[in-house]
Amino acid sequence: MSDGALLVLGVEGPELTPEEAALFRRLQPAGYVLFSRNVVDPKQVRKLTDDLRGLSYDEPILAIDQEGGRVTRTKEIAPVCPSAVKMAERGDKALIADAGALTGDLLGLLGLNMDFAPVLDLDHFPGTQNALRGRCWGRDPQRVIDYAGQWNRWLRKHRIAGCAKHFPACGRAQSDPHHDLPVSDATIDELLAEDVIPYTALMPEIDAVMLAHVEFPRIDADFPASLSPRVVTRFLREQLGFDKKLVLTDDLDMGAVTKRYGRGEDVKLAISAGNDLAMICHETRSAEVAAKAIGELSLWTRDDALARVDRFRRKVLKEPPAWSDEQWAKTCAELAELAGKFDAEDDSVANSPVADY
Repeated sequence: MSDGALLVLGVEGPELTPEEAALFRRLQPAGYVLFSRNVVDPKQVRKLTDDLRGLSYDEPILAIDQEGGRVTRTKEIAPVCPSAVKMAERGDKALIADAGALTGDLLGLLGLNMDFAPVLDLDHFPGTQNALRGRCWGRDPQRVIDYAGQWNRWLRKHRIAGCAKHFPACGRAQSDPHHDLPVSDATIDELLAEDVIPYTALMPEIDAVMLAHVEFPRIDADFPASLSPRVVTRFLREQLGFDKKLVLTDDLDMGAVTKRYGRGEDVKLAISAGNDLAMICHETRSAEVAAKAIGELSLWTRDDALARVDRFRRKVLKEPPAWSDEQWAKTCAELAELAGKFDAEDDSVANSPVADY
């Protein structure tokens, strides 16, 4: 096993540098995540994803945050799907299905195979700058199940893996984890009564779960959820039964983690807690330090995680379709038509960094 096999890494720019290519070829990370900095035009993105595949011995995860609304990494090259808020307000499940399907078609043409969506967080504080403004499907668990579930279903029908986030309840945060570590006094019983219901209801259709950088001191007084054995292993995997599927951290370069833990310590805590993958989105040059730290963990800890990553790769990831100018134009036209059925998004409140990456 390569020391990087339990990492998902960001890419610095729109094309690979020789140094990056050498690093990725050496570390063989499980996959990559793209951001707006990697997007210039459609064919350039497809070349980048093809190049990343070419460096990998196995089919890599090639992921993006493409939720619709303000968290859309392709907004400079394609029409933007309506946000979860806008679609939930309309409540038209046929339009939500179209949004999921068209998102899948667009990402597939770009050579991607995974979307870090849907957001399953309940919108406890809709007016708060907690990074989730405009990204949640609602406050009621059943509404989230109905709408996010429909979107996820059609994304997957169009050959893109989904990733439910941010477990167990980033919606209870009242600050932005990109800047600091939010704290919630919620208990396990309170989360079971509301926040985790969408996860349990949709579990058969969830390909992966992303952990939240939120501290729940009444559950684990020592670690945030993303690094907590109590949350990841005992709650998500053992109590809720999400034991054989893929689990990964949110970006470990966020302030919620970097202000408390150093590179190396953070990834060891993440994998030890029960995550299969540790994600480093921006400080990619620290990946060798991270890989070396993971290599210091027990063999059985690494083997358990690697087995789930391999299972995910074999059973979930799909190869992309061939590039087609005609199909790209058709998909963009259909996205524009869909977007035209909704009012413009409200961007009057300052964004979290998540919208600008």
